[in-house]
Amino acid sequence: MTNWRIRDFQPGDLDALLRLWDQHRATSTEPVYALGEVLASTRKDTAVVAVKGDDVVGVAVARAAHDQGWIVFLGTDVDHRRDGIGGALLQAIEQRMAPQGLQRLSILVPDEQTQVGALSKAGFADKRHLRFFEREIPVKQREILLLRELGGRVLPPDRWESIGGMQHEKDILERRLVLPLSDPQLAEHYGVVPPRAIVLFGPPGTGKTTFAKGIASRLGWPFVEVFPSRLAASSKGLAGELRETFEQVDGLDHVVVFIDEVEEIASHRGGEPPSPTQGVTNELLKIIPAFRERPGRLLICATNFIRALDQAFLRHGRFDYVIPIGLPDDAARRAIWQRYVPEAVADVVDVDALVSRTAGYSPADIEFAARKASQVALERAVAARDSDTDVPAGPNTDDFLAAIDATRTTVSAEVSREFDEDIVSIARV
Repeated sequence: MTNWRIRDFQPGDLDALLRLWDQHRATSTEPVYALGEVLASTRKDTAVVAVKGDDVVGVAVARAAHDQGWIVFLGTDVDHRRDGIGGALLQAIEQRMAPQGLQRLSILVPDEQTQVGALSKAGFADKRHLRFFEREIPVKQREILLLRELGGRVLPPDRWESIGGMQHEKDILERRLVLPLSDPQLAEHYGVVPPRAIVLFGPPGTGKTTFAKGIASRLGWPFVEVFPSRLAASSKGLAGELRETFEQVDGLDHVVVFIDEVEEIASHRGGEPPSPTQGVTNELLKIIPAFRERPGRLLICATNFIRALDQAFLRHGRFDYVIPIGLPDDAARRAIWQRYVPEAVADVVDVDALVSRTAGYSPADIEFAARKASQVALERAVAARDSDTDVPAGPNTDDFLAAIDATRTTVSAEVSREFDEDIVSIARV
C-alpha cells in the first residue's frame, strides 16, 4: 500500500526539484538535459511530482516533439528509490501526454547510469548502445475520444503483477493468451493462431474480472467493459445497442473487450414463447465471428453460471478457450493475505493461521475479512488514543481470525462441487 500520491507540478515545487536534481547528480551521472531545459519544461510542457506527506519525493518532466514524448528529467529521493515511485511518475506522464497524439514515450540515459529498473518495469525497451529507452503509447489520439465514448481506458501496467497468488491460472493465461497475442510473428512462425475470444467461468468472487483487467494490462491494450444491464436501457434495444458497441470497438487498433455475467445475453434459446433474450443471443452469435476476423483484439466473457449458456455459444470457432477460475489454493490465499496485512504488523501476524482458516474462501471473502479486521483495529486505536493509553500498531492475528469467523463464504459446497464437474465436462484449455 503506497503512502505517497502523484499530482501535477506546481511553482512551489521548484526548491524540491532543485534538491532532487542535486541528489541525482551526486548519486548518478550528469543528466542528459541541462537544468535550464528542465526548468523551462516545467513551465510550458508536462511535469508531475510524487508527494509523501508534505514532502516532494519524486519528479518527472517531459516535453512533446512531433509524435513523440521525451522525458527530460526523472528523479526520485534516494530514500524512496525502491518504492515504485519512478514507475508511477512515468505512468502519470504518459497519461497526461497521450491525448496530444503521441505514439511513443522515450528517455535518453547515459551509458554509465545503472538506475534503470523503473524504466524496464514500466515497459520501456533499451533500444541502442546509447541506452535509448522507448515505450509505445498504446492509444493514439484518434482513439482517445472513442475510448471515452465506450467507457474504456488503458489500465496501469502493473495490474498483472499485482494479482496475488492464483499462479496456476496466471500460467495458463500467460501461455495461451499473452504469449501469442504479444508476439504474433513468433506465433505465426510456429503455426499458432493467436486467440480472439475466451470464456472465464467459476464461482462468484473468484477474480474473473480481475484477471480480465490483468490481461489487458499485461498486453498494454485498452480495456472496454460491456455491461448488459446498461445496454438494456438503450432506446435501440439490447441487440441494437450491442451491435453498435462492437461497431465502435472496430475503430480501435488493439482492444480487450470484457463482458461480465454474459449469461444475461447468451442464455439457452428455445421454448414457447421464445425467451426475451433470444434475439440478443442471436445477435451476439453473429457478432463474435466478425470480431474474430481482425487481429489485435480479444473478447473475454465471464460467467458464474456456465451451465446457463446456450450450447452454440461455447462451440469451437467462437471461443478458443473456456478457462476455469476457481477458489484460491494455499499459495494464492497466502499471497492475498500478504497484500492486505498492513506492513506495520506483517512480522507479528500469523499468516499461516489465516491461510489455514480461510480454505474455501474466495478472494472477495478474504478481502472483506481483512478490511473488517483493519476497521476493528482502527476503532480500537482511536479509543486508545482518546483514553491516553498505548495505541496498537495495527490489527493482530486474533482480529483477523475473528473477522474470518464472522465472514460468510460466498461459495457453497454445492456450488464448488458443480464447478469441479464443469471443469471436467466444459473447460477447454
